[in-house]
Amino acid sequence: LILPVYYLLIIYGIFYFLPFDFFQFFFMGEDSFIEWMQFFGYFFASLMSFFLCFSKKTSFSNQKIYWFLLGILCFCIAGEEISWAERITNIGLDSIREINLQGETNFHNLKNINNYLHFTFIFLGLFFGWFGWKFWPNIEALPSKKYTLFFLIVALFYFYFDLSWITLGYRIANHQEPIEFLMSSGIFLHCFEYSKIEYSRIFSKKLSQDN
Repeated sequence: LILPVYYLLIIYGIFYFLPFDFFQFFFMGEDSFIEWMQFFGYFFASLMSFFLCFSKKTSFSNQKIYWFLLGILCFCIAGEEISWAERITNIGLDSIREINLQGETNFHNLKNINNYLHFTFIFLGLFFGWFGWKFWPNIEALPSKKYTLFFLIVALFYFYFDLSWITLGYRIANHQEPIEFLMSSGIFLHCFEYSKIEYSRIFSKKLSQDN
């Protein structure tokens, strides 16, 4: 799929140049529109992963485990995206806020973890965008080759983001939110594809039983 290319062309060919700080308001910063879209992408991907895990015909299989692990991963990322709804509920943990770089209740901005955040995105981008379908094509929970660009673009962005700092002494524009949206979209579309197949199987089975 080349949807990520169209997405980037629209974002940086149109939205980036709109007046009234349109790009800044919708695509940058905390609680922006694109950050909430990431949350919904990961959250619904987690629900679909759990659905695929528990709706399988077999009582136990490796595929169920893989879907369950993906569901846990997506749920945790969704929670981290919005600091576990702290800014909505005003409920958080002071013990975590004190050692958090942004003073929030999340783990990815902890002082000893944040330094490895970019590496994590590079790893996940390569894992979901290439290693997964290349070496483990039979694992349903890993996105297929057609979703490659959703993940490799994220890995490439963070690689170049840090490389520019190492080689040039300054970093490129920090547009992490609109770029990270690609990864959440890729996982969502992958889970949605398999969920449609599983739902159709269940619906067809029910129809055959009723008849």
